[in-house]
Amino acid sequence: MPQFGPVTLNIDISSVASPAMKIAVVKETFPGERRVALVPNAIPVLTKLGLEVFVESGAGVSAGFPDALYVERGATIVSTRAAAIAAADCLLQVRALGTNPVAGQNDLPLLRAGQTVIGMCEPLWNPAAARQLAERSVTLLALELIPRITRAQSMDVLSSMATVSGYRAVLLAASTLVKMFPMMTTAAGTITPAKVLIVGAGVAGLQAIATARRLGAVVSAYDVRSAAKEQVQSLGGKFVEMPLETGAAEGAGGYAQVMDEAFYRRQRELMTRVVAEQDVVITTAAVPGKKAPVLITAPMVEGMPPGSVIIDIAERGGNCELTKPDETIVHGGVTILGPSNLASDSAFHASQMYAKNMTTLLTHLVKDGALHFDMTDEITRETLVARDSRIVNPRVLAALNV
Repeated sequence: MPQFGPVTLNIDISSVASPAMKIAVVKETFPGERRVALVPNAIPVLTKLGLEVFVESGAGVSAGFPDALYVERGATIVSTRAAAIAAADCLLQVRALGTNPVAGQNDLPLLRAGQTVIGMCEPLWNPAAARQLAERSVTLLALELIPRITRAQSMDVLSSMATVSGYRAVLLAASTLVKMFPMMTTAAGTITPAKVLIVGAGVAGLQAIATARRLGAVVSAYDVRSAAKEQVQSLGGKFVEMPLETGAAEGAGGYAQVMDEAFYRRQRELMTRVVAEQDVVITTAAVPGKKAPVLITAPMVEGMPPGSVIIDIAERGGNCELTKPDETIVHGGVTILGPSNLASDSAFHASQMYAKNMTTLLTHLVKDGALHFDMTDEITRETLVARDSRIVNPRVLAALNV
């Protein structure tokens, strides 16, 4: 009988492809949210990284991206949300649990240990939601925490979405105001231009200044950060000079920081005169993780001309004392609107910008076809919120009082 010895198979293990990491995109479930986390043109960027992309059917329809476009660019369409989440090693969302507090709870039972969620999740404002994900051993990255450093600019979701919001705020103001924005000389006489005040000269405020100027308004702006003066003037706006100590008002990353009540009291006294001269006031001032400071009081509103408009897009309460989120109210003849999701109104381009931010971050994180978290890297360290069943971000731990 023939004898057979051990057989050795000469296989080069390095040539055996490991399973591709699977990325999934689901339909947004927050009421009125039309954006999508990934657009079709972004998919080839991820496939070149060795990733496989799954998209819940209909996820991009509200933003103008039908399923067929995703298929053309290399994605696989799955019929249900549960199937998309089950397929995912990494789930991409516009609004993760912290920014989708009600409907987002329905996703928790679908998530499994070891998965990664990347999206906006308000971890400094709603840290309890981040803790819920950590308790399920889900790794969480919060796009709001991308550091504002030069090499992370193309990942900065807050700036991208603020650009859209600032633009939309001016259009909303123009359509609500009983006057027209530009000066016009007509056979019926000369129409004087509308006066517009932008409160907060961050990304949203600067875009609002540029848009209002293009529409022909006379634009002025105020910001507690003295560094904003040059930016406002470069766009053709007049910087409202306040004889206050403003240098200490700028915090990390160029954001405004919380000041004491005495500062805000003096600020409101000085703002009263400026606001009374305006046809439109657009407020954008925010402090990360904090309630928005009240800069426009009820007496200021009452001093504005009848027919004037306030568009308050500051998150977490608003800058106007009378603002009611997502409602329109009229007080003393002044119309006050508090839209909370203006970026969704331009969902096509907002989604394009969001997807670019997302894919740039993934390109930074993916090594050899998998997510790699280098904690010596500032972008990774600042953005990572939860890992290994615990909150790892110091700012979120502080928000949890841990």
